[in-house]
Amino acid sequence: MIQSMTGYGKAVVAYKDKKINVEVKSLNSKALDLSMRVAPLYREKEIEMRQMVSAALVRGKVDLNVWIEREAGVDATPINAALVENYLAQLRDIAAGVGLELSPVTLLPTLMRMPGVLEKTEVETLEDGEWAAVKEALSAALSAVVGFRRQEGAALQRKFGEKIDNIAALLASIEPYEKSRVEKIRQRIVEGLKTIPGVEYDKNRLEQELIYYIEKLDISEEKQRLANHLRYFRETMERDECQGKKLGFIAQEMGREINTTGSKSNLAEMQNIVVRMKDELEQIKEQVLNAL
Repeated sequence: MIQSMTGYGKAVVAYKDKKINVEVKSLNSKALDLSMRVAPLYREKEIEMRQMVSAALVRGKVDLNVWIEREAGVDATPINAALVENYLAQLRDIAAGVGLELSPVTLLPTLMRMPGVLEKTEVETLEDGEWAAVKEALSAALSAVVGFRRQEGAALQRKFGEKIDNIAALLASIEPYEKSRVEKIRQRIVEGLKTIPGVEYDKNRLEQELIYYIEKLDISEEKQRLANHLRYFRETMERDECQGKKLGFIAQEMGREINTTGSKSNLAEMQNIVVRMKDELEQIKEQVLNAL
């Protein structure tokens, strides 16, 4: 079954006072093009995250975003109250000694800028339990993306099936014109010879030349190869999910046979059919770029 490269998934896992958020977006690309924005605490695990994404998504332009939400008040920087009181006492002593009056408006901002008032938060280390929670969230987000891709892939497969059926029907509609054009070619050549006064021709030689001319315009092989490509395209869609590149190659071969058929078609009706086949194939080529 086909899988699309377009997908989206998000997961949230709680760990102690944190909410670990993982968001994954995916679009089509020739290879895996992974862009990561990860919370600083988890950057040491970026290689493992990359490996998890690569194994799950294989190909596509992928954006991975991992961030942390904390409970209200948890991120607030502690204030050293004892040190503030000490600074305040010193400032009062100094003000009294020089005969200055402390302004309540500027006193607090001044105290908050004093060294050590805002205590530095200890450097966090990634615990095994938290890393397990991150992996759980990432796995859930990747599973959501894969589910999204399969859903989109099913829609793509239905679309491809319709287009392949349309091309097969158009290919079959060529046959009546192909049979009638032999007689039309013969009549056109004979009538052309009749318009030349005093020209005599060998009917046997004319038939030989006519057969040679018709053989050059024969499209039997092109029709057979195109029918084979249509069948192979259907079979490939039913195989493993990562068949986008192969489907693209098959579509190219289909285009080659359709173009050759068009160059050999010397009837307006046949050429119109070829144009319609090209239109159906072009829609396949546009969508196959999004197939994994």
